[in-house]
Amino acid sequence: MEAQSQSNPVNTKFEQALEALEQAKPYAKSMYQTELFQQAIELANTDEGIRRLFSYAPRFEEAGVFKGGPWEQAEKLQPPFVGGSLKLKSVNSIVELLSELRMLAIAKGTHAHESVTAGEARTFLNEVLALNLDILFPAETEESRINDGEHIQRAERLFRFLGEQLSFQAIAKQIVMEIDRLTVQRPIMVNRIVKMITMAKQMMDANIDEQAKAALQRYAEAIETPTPLTKQASRLRDYNLALKDASEEALQAEAEAFAQSMEETGLVSPFHAVFIRHVNRQQPELLPATLRLSETGQAMLNEQSELVHDLIQIAVHPYTAQSIYGLSKTLDRGLLSREPVIPSLRRLLELDIHPEVKKLLLTPENKKEGLTANAILVSGTISVLGQPLGVGQGMNPTCQSARAISLWAQHGPGQLMEFIARAARDNDIDMIFEGEPIHSSNLEGGVAEEIHQELDPVSKVLVPHLDKIYNEMMKRTQLRGEDGHKWVNPEFYGEWIPRGFANIIDPITTAVTDYSGFVRLFYATHHPEYNEGHELIYPNPVGIYITNIHGDLLGLHAVSIQRIAKDESGDYRIYFYNPNNDSGQNWGQGIEPSVKDHGEQEGEASLPFDQFVARMYAFHYNPYEQGDTFMVEEEIVERIEELARESWGKQYTWL
Repeated sequence: MEAQSQSNPVNTKFEQALEALEQAKPYAKSMYQTELFQQAIELANTDEGIRRLFSYAPRFEEAGVFKGGPWEQAEKLQPPFVGGSLKLKSVNSIVELLSELRMLAIAKGTHAHESVTAGEARTFLNEVLALNLDILFPAETEESRINDGEHIQRAERLFRFLGEQLSFQAIAKQIVMEIDRLTVQRPIMVNRIVKMITMAKQMMDANIDEQAKAALQRYAEAIETPTPLTKQASRLRDYNLALKDASEEALQAEAEAFAQSMEETGLVSPFHAVFIRHVNRQQPELLPATLRLSETGQAMLNEQSELVHDLIQIAVHPYTAQSIYGLSKTLDRGLLSREPVIPSLRRLLELDIHPEVKKLLLTPENKKEGLTANAILVSGTISVLGQPLGVGQGMNPTCQSARAISLWAQHGPGQLMEFIARAARDNDIDMIFEGEPIHSSNLEGGVAEEIHQELDPVSKVLVPHLDKIYNEMMKRTQLRGEDGHKWVNPEFYGEWIPRGFANIIDPITTAVTDYSGFVRLFYATHHPEYNEGHELIYPNPVGIYITNIHGDLLGLHAVSIQRIAKDESGDYRIYFYNPNNDSGQNWGQGIEPSVKDHGEQEGEASLPFDQFVARMYAFHYNPYEQGDTFMVEEEIVERIEELARESWGKQYTWL
């Protein structure tokens, strides 16, 4: 394998470029650097290529790779600047990558540097990793999606390699904080969280902070062995056999331990699926404890015990264990008392799924587990019904579609179930727009050029259709001289969307118009102290500007306002659903959405009322539930406008 790697043409070209640079006179180094950087880009396109580049790293400095540039003096480099350089699309990103490999060579002792010790290099790289967890563990956010590209993928490969080569002990606390932040949002898709926990396990034997070690231990047990008996079983099969011989007291202890771990972390162990399948067949009286059900949940279980039994038998397996959390929340929400839901779930159990949809649902991993497409789809449906704010768009520009699935799961489960069944059976759905049906199967292309498949099963099935239909509806409003969302949102999401609509951007000039009027209207229709006390009944789909840590505009995004209420300090906050499942980002200007500690319910993010308004560009409202706009104080409007102008507003003309 090594011989093949060295004979690879890309390796050969890089080595030739490096040798040419080594032999060049000092004054001519810059003439040869460009070719070396280009070959490094080619080599860094694979994990093996990163390893090959590292093997050359001891030669970089003497060859002149960094000569004449900001990276020439390694001792002067600053960790806070690394992430920004790696995220640039310019040649700087590859030079930064090579510089990190140089530092790693110093840290590992393969390159002796006159001004940087091995310990200093290791400290430098540990700080770099700690400051760039978003690269080490890529998030599925708007910023990640917008900025994704080959340079970002190179950076991710580099950080995976650094993580393999270095101890994570220096960043243990940061990783625990990141896992805490993500788990509290209770996403349906937990792949990224599980990956972080798995990677962090290598820190467990290191000399790290005891509090961080305990937290990591708790998370590791949550996805692996959270109960007394699971700690004694090395395999699922062994555990299943152990359950048959376990006493009633041991089984009760297992049920309570599983439930407590799931409730605390939102994560489910594959062993939990083995256990719940066992008690479902042998001791169903343990199901309430296994699922940690509320009184409502227990009542639902008693009322629909046969259906719940069938759902567990068909859909809950070690591979789909995470759906146990969704099942618990579905029962607690009382959804099985809603008549459309019961027959719809039974229909999915036996639905004849379209061959193309089966291809989406069945992966090499779940095929290996012997699962059917129906099992995958039903498990996903249970998760969506139980965790409507856990629906995520993944790395797709499909926030509108994710928001629709979330909204229907909350307030129109019958409609959602109908769409799921038709999409799965027919590979087609249709919606009426202004009296005319639109069939997804008749449409080409949507907002997303292609759908990345890191999605929950329901989103895999529905999003391709919803994306096409939403895009088609927007096309039909293009010549109306106003923002098409005004007409599309009520038709797409449903009748609960108010018909009143406000937008700050003039569609003809693309300039910001009457911003103060926009702010006053939102306060008069949404703030409890200005809208005569009218409460928000249904989630309100609004458009916001996504900005980075510097307040610079990244793009437009669709979220839902879930509710407006006072926080623990008595200040009004807007609690919202963000389809990117990662709501705790820094939007600049001190605007950082919170996901806990300010009264957030499961899956919500929140911001102080005025800060949220400063990032908003469109909203719906009920004109019959409106207070007086002139009552909104001038200083409030001025403060919000200043925030807007000095962030996303710099990209617009203001009229």
